[in-house]
Amino acid sequence: MVSRFLSRGLVLAGVLGSTMACGRDPAAATSAPAAIPVTTTTVQPVAWNDTIQALGTAQARESVTLTAKVSEIVDQVHFESGQQVEAGQPLVTLRVDAQEAALGEAESTLAEADQQYRRLQGLADQQLVARSTLDAQRALRDVAAARVRQMKSDIRDRHVRAPFAGVLGIRQVSPGALLTPNAVIATLDDISRMYVDFQVPEATLSAMVPGARVSATTAAWPGKRFEGEVQTADARIDAGTRAVTVRAVFDNPERLLRPGMLLDVSLFRPERQALVVPEIAVVQVGRDSFVYRVAQDGKVEQAAVRVGVRRDGKAEILEGLTAGDRIVVDGTGKLRPGVVVAEAVPAGPEPAAAATAPDGN
Repeated sequence: MVSRFLSRGLVLAGVLGSTMACGRDPAAATSAPAAIPVTTTTVQPVAWNDTIQALGTAQARESVTLTAKVSEIVDQVHFESGQQVEAGQPLVTLRVDAQEAALGEAESTLAEADQQYRRLQGLADQQLVARSTLDAQRALRDVAAARVRQMKSDIRDRHVRAPFAGVLGIRQVSPGALLTPNAVIATLDDISRMYVDFQVPEATLSAMVPGARVSATTAAWPGKRFEGEVQTADARIDAGTRAVTVRAVFDNPERLLRPGMLLDVSLFRPERQALVVPEIAVVQVGRDSFVYRVAQDGKVEQAAVRVGVRRDGKAEILEGLTAGDRIVVDGTGKLRPGVVVAEAVPAGPEPAAAATAPDGN
């Protein structure tokens, strides 16, 4: 009896199971997986210019260390440290008493020799003296004149003047000090325009054309960018480093750049058309780079690419993509080849909370 009831129960369960299976929605059993929401963009050529980075050292357009040509006591100092001076402005005067006295003696000798020459010239014209006597006196007069020029030059050497307009460094002399030719008076730099010398690899030499735009920054002035241009490249390439020295010129009206300053230099290459994608779209696996390209049916595939210059969150694609390709920008971490993607819908503002109806009780 018990076994008969168990057999009937099993048959009834099988009938109920078949009925439920027959009532299941066939579309639910064969439905495709949902598309993965991502952000995409279409690749198009854009204007692009990459940069060459280097470290440069600032130099004054004109720079000199001021010294004296002779050894003498400093009589007067006509400048202060850090002063802006003009070309020819007196800076230091050395004692010239002995030289001025010698100049007076030389000028008297010249005047006497010239007077004697003129007298003999009149006599020679009357053939009263020999021409050889006149020639000898002319020689004496010329020697006296040379002596005068020598003494004047010696006096000028005791007046140190600025050879060009610029800014003086720290004063190193004082009145009464013995100044020798090896002693430094001060430095003088023309910093109205600055040179910045930097080295680049020889492979980039073709971009070092005069007039090419250069930008530079320095830790001394955070947030300040200086604009200049390439003036010239060195005629020789360093055989050891295979680098060439390039000189750029920068206007410096505010006198912010100083000689010896270290600058981070960016040299901009000529603008060209290039395929540029957001840098986050490029997936890096070891040395290989690829992007996810979206096909017509919405499925993604890996497209191997060769990346050029990266700058400001953008990456130049040299190989692997063509204009018009649609690639995934955001959401690459959850993708694999063959999955279906859909453009993510931007989240709208959250709806205001519904007002709660007051309790009628």
